[in-house]
Amino acid sequence: MDVFFITGASRGIGLALSKELLDKSHVLVCTARSRNEELLDMAKKNGCQLVFLEFDLTDVSKLDSLMDKMISSIPGTPSSVTLVNNAGVIDPIGHTEDNQPEEIAKSIQVNLTAPMILSSAFIRKLKGHHIPKRIVNISSGAGRHVYSGWSSYCAGKAGLDQYSKAVELEQKNKPFGVKIVSVAPGIVDTDMQHEIRKSDEESFDLVQQFIGYKEKGLLSSPEETAGKLARLIQGDHFYEMNVLADLRNY
Repeated sequence: MDVFFITGASRGIGLALSKELLDKSHVLVCTARSRNEELLDMAKKNGCQLVFLEFDLTDVSKLDSLMDKMISSIPGTPSSVTLVNNAGVIDPIGHTEDNQPEEIAKSIQVNLTAPMILSSAFIRKLKGHHIPKRIVNISSGAGRHVYSGWSSYCAGKAGLDQYSKAVELEQKNKPFGVKIVSVAPGIVDTDMQHEIRKSDEESFDLVQQFIGYKEKGLLSSPEETAGKLARLIQGDHFYEMNVLADLRNY
């Protein structure tokens, strides 16, 4: 029995990955601000145990308790446990002086603080479980290349990459340590891309370029991306991967 904890599971990559992993030999514990009834119905039809926890990741004081609930949802002794920190927000889009304090705070809370706290709790609470344990952080090219108008998003994803590199150093020589990878999925046709295309050029200089990606059919589908991610996570070479990865190279 392989167990997967997935944040942001109600739409986009998180939803597609959850669907991809629906299997009788898997247990899924999914979180999002609202339940996805379609996903729950699909799990039932596939004979896959799925628990859906409604949670807002900006409520950082309760993230440790959220991990307790995730772990308590595991029936019996699992063969492996994987945490996928997928949830993310693109807002605020605009030059930093135009970004409101609460928007900046929310961006960092969802894109960086929540994955850090959940990963910390995951490692600590499963320390005594001598099984394969994985953390997959869904990063972005924006964490590795800066974009004008995306200062908060770039900062959060760059921080997520650096955090992942630090955790890798801490865990790599520990018996039954956690393997962590920060994966940039490429440009995927999600609601986030829709929000990006709604930007004006004053807020985001490259908006026309991103509109062009959609018009030219250059965006990957969430399903295609989820398929690659699922194969990567479950593949024999996962534990040999570099901590920073680009899904387009696999």
